[in-house]
Amino acid sequence: MKLFYKPGACSLASHITLRESGKDFTLVSVDLMKKRLENGDDYFAVNPKGQVPALLLDDGTLLTEGVAIMQYLADSVPDRQLLAPVNSISRYKTIEWLNYIATELHKGFTPLFRPDTPEEYKPTVRAQLEKKLQYVNDALKDEHWICGQRFTIADAYLFTVLRWAYAVKLNLEGLEYIAAFMQHMAERPEVQDALSAEGLK
Repeated sequence: MKLFYKPGACSLASHITLRESGKDFTLVSVDLMKKRLENGDDYFAVNPKGQVPALLLDDGTLLTEGVAIMQYLADSVPDRQLLAPVNSISRYKTIEWLNYIATELHKGFTPLFRPDTPEEYKPTVRAQLEKKLQYVNDALKDEHWICGQRFTIADAYLFTVLRWAYAVKLNLEGLEYIAAFMQHMAERPEVQDALSAEGLK
């Protein structure tokens, strides 16, 4: 398998999931500004969406969209318990969090990364994100991971997006449960390996 990624982007969640799955894969870095691969090839020829992540399976099938990629990987290694079995409420709780992270957090950061976002709009964006991070912090209060006492793919996604909160210097004062979660994640060897491979700290 090949994972097409950009260091530190949302593709980090799929990268962490791949390492947690124990599957063999190769990494291909994408220049999203130029839509070019490391060797200069046109990325649109691989993924017409021009976005990361994209996972090229060994049979030539291309999977895009991080949430779909993570679910596919988790279901391919049920023994790793990265996602609970079909028909279990735990599975749908994880999917609930995946959707929240994707729609409320991930998309919420987009205006802060876009150069064409008016400066006067950014304080509102930051305030909205900080309110949502308080909700996440409260959800982590009595839990080691976002879905309870077991690591799931939702944790990989949450960790990836929360890194952006630190990068753009959102106000995280008093969010001690988020801080503890980030520390738990940083201690996982698979997370350390993913960060190292992407040249991140």
